[in-house]
Amino acid sequence: MTRILYVEDNEDNVYMLSQRLKRQGFEIAIAGNGLEAIEMCRALRPDLILMDLSLPVLDGWETARRLKSAAETRAVPIIALSAHAMTEDRERAIAAGCDDYDTKPVDLPRLLQKIRSLLPKAAGDG
Repeated sequence: MTRILYVEDNEDNVYMLSQRLKRQGFEIAIAGNGLEAIEMCRALRPDLILMDLSLPVLDGWETARRLKSAAETRAVPIIALSAHAMTEDRERAIAAGCDDYDTKPVDLPRLLQKIRSLLPKAAGDG
């Protein structure tokens, strides 16, 4: 089963998106801040990370930079999620190391397409 690490501090967002992704066949792990995400990524070896950018403790941009600079977590694809829809927000997330960017509220079909395009072929369809 494909494992996604969802990094989000808003409980309503966590509940809504994690339930929708579970129904699609994904295993979901939740981290509430950037430091927790780094620890969980090392321990769980997720297939993909969904990363909110406005996080407590360590924001999503710095978390992505740290994950992409470490050999053990560099290959894990990261999709940034943000309520900010400005072009510069997307560019900043990509510059920090995120592989893709999507806006909130999440459009599930669009997000699923992005997830599947970034998953290693061995991970299957989820």
